[in-house]
Amino acid sequence: MAVKHLVDKAELHRLVEAQMRNWELLARAQRATGEEGPPPDTSKEVQEFVSISRAVGAGGYQLASLLGERLGWPVFDKQILQAMAGDDQVRARLYETMDERDEGWLESIMRWLIQGEFRREDYFRRLSETVLALARQSHVVFLGRGTGLILPQECGLRIRIIAPDEHRLKTFAERRQMDRKAAAHEMQRVGRERAEFIRRYFGRDTDDLLRFDLILNSGRIPLPAAVDLIIYVLRQRGVIE
Repeated sequence: MAVKHLVDKAELHRLVEAQMRNWELLARAQRATGEEGPPPDTSKEVQEFVSISRAVGAGGYQLASLLGERLGWPVFDKQILQAMAGDDQVRARLYETMDERDEGWLESIMRWLIQGEFRREDYFRRLSETVLALARQSHVVFLGRGTGLILPQECGLRIRIIAPDEHRLKTFAERRQMDRKAAAHEMQRVGRERAEFIRRYFGRDTDDLLRFDLILNSGRIPLPAAVDLIIYVLRQRGVIE
């Protein structure tokens, strides 16, 4: 269930399809028997999820991938969510799994969520509907796109992964195969873009750490150990056994 970075359109389509199949299988298994762990709590608006926000170069993609593999949960990152939000057929596939109660809930929460000039934009509406529909019926790992702010605050685990500047620059440059100067410039651009998205649609600051349940420093904590910490928290919450 790993996610990949910087993929072409054909590969992105394959990733969307793979994660949708994973999500559908998990949702069916949970509804039928609950054998994948404790049965989902149908009294909640959405199923328990993990939403990961990341500083550029801190290892968010890798953390989400490792966590999804450990949990057996599908991973939906920025690229996959954007592709799904722009594909009417994929969203129709999501809605076909929803009953009348689910549809009524989605309609009511969207009326509350879509407020203000920018939030009425079609992209934000489609993104929000996609995220909410996914989390309504199955456990999911989300990466980016402000998913922790879209989803109900009483559910889920919201994580922020950070790292020292030098660690992030070195990691980013190696993964993108860039020299340090070009990598630093690109990191700043991506960081500004992410911060603007959060400010524009949610009126929040990316440095507002109080909106997260757990903050992990990948410069001090190896990613496998970070996954272990997240698994421990989920067990303590009774989300997994």
